[in-house]
Amino acid sequence: MKMETPCQTIVWDVLPAIRAALAVELVNNGIAQKEVARLFGMAPSAVSQYLTKKRGYRIEFDDDIQEEISRLAVEIQEGKIENVSAKICDICRNLRTGEDACPVGPTEL
Repeated sequence: MKMETPCQTIVWDVLPAIRAALAVELVNNGIAQKEVARLFGMAPSAVSQYLTKKRGYRIEFDDDIQEEISRLAVEIQEGKIENVSAKICDICRNLRTGEDACPVGPTEL
């Protein structure tokens, strides 16, 4: 019997992978690691770990999800987005289907 809940997988694997991919996109688009750290509310060393695949590397995204992450990075860079957390939640929901789906819907969060 598996005792791990979908929420544990999200916290330990999915969200770090999304943040890592987003950090890579932002840095590749010319945003400094320190600025990415400020945007994410974390230490620059954590962003460095994302970039070197020491953290957030367990999941590889398909092209559709990677495109969503790339679009989000551009929107952040251009200042076109007010709620980054909501966009990250959208990406996370798009990733999860079947048994991995969170039982809480978007309006229940």
